[in-house]
Amino acid sequence: MTEAPRSYDHIAVLAPVTCGYARHSDKPAQWFLGQALASIIANSGLAKEDIDGMAVASFSLPPDNVVTLTNYFAMSCRWLEALPFGGASGVVGLRRAARAIQAGDAEVIACLAGDSLSKDGFGDMVANFTGFAADAAHAYGGAGPNAVFSLITQHYMDRFAVTREDFAELCLAQRHNAAATSHALLRDRLTMEDYLTARQIAGPLHLYDCVMPCAGAEGFLVTSVERARALGRPFATILAAEERFNAFPDEPVQRRGGWAAFRRSLYDTAGAAPGDIDLLQTYDDYPVISFMQLEELGFCGPGEAAEFLRETDGRFDGGGLPHNTSGGQLSCGQAGAAGGFLGMVECIRQLTGAAGGHQVAKSRTGLVSGYGMVDYDRGLASAAAILQGEEP
Repeated sequence: MTEAPRSYDHIAVLAPVTCGYARHSDKPAQWFLGQALASIIANSGLAKEDIDGMAVASFSLPPDNVVTLTNYFAMSCRWLEALPFGGASGVVGLRRAARAIQAGDAEVIACLAGDSLSKDGFGDMVANFTGFAADAAHAYGGAGPNAVFSLITQHYMDRFAVTREDFAELCLAQRHNAAATSHALLRDRLTMEDYLTARQIAGPLHLYDCVMPCAGAEGFLVTSVERARALGRPFATILAAEERFNAFPDEPVQRRGGWAAFRRSLYDTAGAAPGDIDLLQTYDDYPVISFMQLEELGFCGPGEAAEFLRETDGRFDGGGLPHNTSGGQLSCGQAGAAGGFLGMVECIRQLTGAAGGHQVAKSRTGLVSGYGMVDYDRGLASAAAILQGEEP
């Protein structure tokens, strides 16, 4: 049997879009996804009929799905993919779309993620997120993701003597980035005092350690380099991408995601090392998860993320390693499954010079990391991709 190609040669990623971020909305997920698709079409110069594939992530789309969206959007597609990977959906969608184009199953694929949020919508979603959540947690008074991540956070703090001031380094830098990002929902200045005196949510987690659920959509386009050049739009290429699910199931409290399992092959395939990365986008539903990604992706050793962040400026204009340059979910907001696209879209935006007031100078190579599907006590999906910007 011939091995599938590991490289992503001749694949282009372009037209990053962000749409409709709002604290609450009475518009459905279909509306947000449609807005993202319309923006991609406008930004790419394509006609809707040119798009023959879609990959879609959404928690609030059911009972509709990616198939019924083709009817809503008056499209005829020959390739579709549903992305039930939560915060890993952006990287997984990128990988699957790229492979479909390499295989000739589609020529132009729109990768979309979007969710709505009514005032009661988040509680309803948490209560019915998975069978584990419904039967083994929520039914007995489980507090949703805040309770899960309070345990993971406390365990990490106990192992490595990390303090809340250490987590604040990440949160304050990301709020600085959000202040220059037009679509971020939380743009007011955040000080160390604000962070430390914020009300407690669960265990060591306080207000600014927790993402704010919201409504919104993200999207990007995957096609061939030849097609992207013909469109005359700036694009990025894929140097490497990996995914892993339920990587270390025997850990009583989750200490690792799946990044440690594929880090070597990710960098080997890309022909790169952590020191070659110009900007980094980690999945940041809670600060401890970004700390885990920094360590497992080789930017520092186990337990060294706090020191790394003290010594390495994460602001988009700070001259260090720009990190979560749009503010990440902690300051942009978490628009459901679109949170798993936020880092990918921001990376493409930076590498194609489209970041406006928060553009990173001299950004050529970016790493995007995803994490998601928290089932009872741990996140089950981990993914990462390394992209490089190119001119058409």
